[in-house]
Amino acid sequence: MPRCSDPLPACGARPAAPPVWTRRRREALAGYAFVAPDLIGLLIFVGLPMVLALGVSLFSVDGFGGYTFVGLDNFRQMAADAQLWQSVKVTLTYVVTFVPIGFVVSLGLALLVRDHFPGVGLVRTMFFLPHVISLVVVGVVWQFLLVDKQGAVPALLRPVGLGEVSFLGNPALALGSLVVISIWFLMGYQMLILLGGLKDIPKEYEEAARVDGATAWQRFRHVIWPLLRPTSFFVLVNSTVGAVTGLQAFDLVYVLTKGGPAGSTSTVVFYIYQQAFTFNNYGYAAALTTAVVAFLVVATGLMFGATKGGRFDVG
Repeated sequence: MPRCSDPLPACGARPAAPPVWTRRRREALAGYAFVAPDLIGLLIFVGLPMVLALGVSLFSVDGFGGYTFVGLDNFRQMAADAQLWQSVKVTLTYVVTFVPIGFVVSLGLALLVRDHFPGVGLVRTMFFLPHVISLVVVGVVWQFLLVDKQGAVPALLRPVGLGEVSFLGNPALALGSLVVISIWFLMGYQMLILLGGLKDIPKEYEEAARVDGATAWQRFRHVIWPLLRPTSFFVLVNSTVGAVTGLQAFDLVYVLTKGGPAGSTSTVVFYIYQQAFTFNNYGYAAALTTAVVAFLVVATGLMFGATKGGRFDVG
């Protein structure tokens, strides 16, 4: 005879339902909640303009509301645009110099400030400080520092006979000057990201390698670098996208050189700006923007496939 103290359903009651809000589900929901603001902003301010740009690229726009459907003519125009290919060359030169040099400098700084020493907080702050300044302000300050003959940098170089060098007026030096300023601006930000990756590497691994007689280079190559690959992948992709389309590819160029001298600093982004807002050629500018986005998607996919997203195999 069943009693009310027996296990259910002996008493006629329903069995207890499993908890709906498991810990894993709550954590997943919290993760989506944290990502949601960025995702919504990305869709509104990046995704929607990209779709609109793709639509506008199929039209000839006169800047006064007149739209004429031209199909793929704007894309065909790119092949015969010599100035565009000059801008592509400038952009690629900027990317292949800025990205690797900036990464090596940032990684060196991260290794330098990884361990605690007196004043390490102040040193990290000094390296990061340029990144909190507006790029327009950075451009104005560096313009003051590099101005021909009267700038602070020419004044410092005058004792060694280099005071008459025109850093922003010489086509051979202008792009290199932009690369140096860009690295100075971004190295603190990249340093902090890499520092976070270094802090996640257990000290026991390095200590074990040290006990086995590994040198500093061997510990970096066989212990630190493999475990830092995911962070390095993020920094390199973020740096590459920023070099092609980021603010430093436009703000610094606009403030310091206006694409000159002789087009030596006219990046693709600055060329798109000129087509849209100088020549009122909005349809062609939209086509160029679409092509740049497509290139970045393909390039990022190739980098992801080649490096497996920075993952490493254990064992």
